Amino acid sequence: MFLQLFLGGVLITANVTLHAVALDWIIRGFPLVAKWSEKHLKLMHKPLMSALCVLLVFCSHIVQIWIWAAVYMMLPDIHISDFHTALYFSTTTMTTLGFGDVVIAPPWNLLSAMEAANGFITFGWSTAFTFEIISHLYQREAKFIH
Repeated sequence: MFLQLFLGGVLITANVTLHAVALDWIIRGFPLVAKWSEKHLKLMHKPLMSALCVLLVFCSHIVQIWIWAAVYMMLPDIHISDFHTALYFSTTTMTTLGFGDVVIAPPWNLLSAMEAANGFITFGWSTAFTFEIISHLYQREAKFIH
């Protein structure tokens, strides 16, 4: 159990750090891309910038899911047969969907709960981040509404 807690803690720390770096990269690069987009894309600027933000944040989650899946494949006695199954299990776990059609063996099953907690926190963080970015894009228009 302590090995699971330690490994889960390492994975969560790595994923949260990766997510923080990704969001920092997005927030630093966004004004440059937005300036170009506003000048050249005119009316499509805000929808395309919104989509870009969502896509980039989503990419961070994809990397996190792959990290958990790779660790599942490396663990002994976990009873996941191939990487596709590990990726599927990791995706349903990280998103807290958890169908239950694929489960990992009891010596390691606490890790799946830790991955779900990891996903719950980072997806919430991503939602708040994306809302803030998109709100900023539409800030000028919002002033005219009130």
